[in-house]
Amino acid sequence: MPAITLEMPSIGHRQHDEQRTARLRAVRTGELGSVHSWELVTAVDGPGTRLTYFLSGCALRCLYCQNPDTWRLPDGIPTTIGEVTDRIDHYAPVLKATHGGITLSGGEPLLQSAFAGRIFRHSQSIGLHTALDTSGFLGARVDDAFLDDVNLVLLDVKSGLPETYRRVTGRELAPTLAFGRRLAERGTPMWIRYVLVPDLTDAVDNVDAVADYVQSLQCLGAGGAVERVEILPFHQMGHSKWKAIGEPYPLENTKPPGKKLLERVRSQFRARGLTVF
Repeated sequence: MPAITLEMPSIGHRQHDEQRTARLRAVRTGELGSVHSWELVTAVDGPGTRLTYFLSGCALRCLYCQNPDTWRLPDGIPTTIGEVTDRIDHYAPVLKATHGGITLSGGEPLLQSAFAGRIFRHSQSIGLHTALDTSGFLGARVDDAFLDDVNLVLLDVKSGLPETYRRVTGRELAPTLAFGRRLAERGTPMWIRYVLVPDLTDAVDNVDAVADYVQSLQCLGAGGAVERVEILPFHQMGHSKWKAIGEPYPLENTKPPGKKLLERVRSQFRARGLTVF
């Protein structure tokens, strides 16, 4: 009978496994994240000058997405929390001077909730305003301690009718609505964002459904949580990025909304007593 031998893993394999385990642990604890890019902007992603980080990874596949290169988590740049906090500390003086702060966008920052939470915690510890730009689809992932470190939520409500939302994003509407209600009950300030796309999100009943939902948030909890509604006109700026990642662009022939359509949609929100931009 031949002798039975046990094949031991090579040193190289063991080192690889140990490195992989350490990397996964760092991701789980928020010590390591995947970053697409960052930039300094003014009065776009919240008040004042913002240091905005775009985190990689997203659970939605919006037909009008202008950053499809942020969809996949592995495509981002591995970045330690120390690298982020060092940059925050560097820009903190100008951010404070302009009454600005830190914004996390994406992709979907809640896909990396541990990493995002550590960024917000550090920002709060040095007195910086924090903003979260999210679809709200993954809102159930974060606890109240996470939200305690968020001063403003830029909530992207993609559509008001479930079937339209599913067509736009490939996902269900209910998680976003639940997250918005949770924020309103907490009294967390919100800017609601609505992307207006002709022949996709512009139907009167779809807009009415969003406007009714936003109005309902004002009646929950502390009330007055929605500070403004931003109507964002569709544009073709993301077209080249779809081509770059080899994805067919479904809205290639869609034109930006005209002034008449923009005013009609804004008036639907104003009719609910909402401040509209």
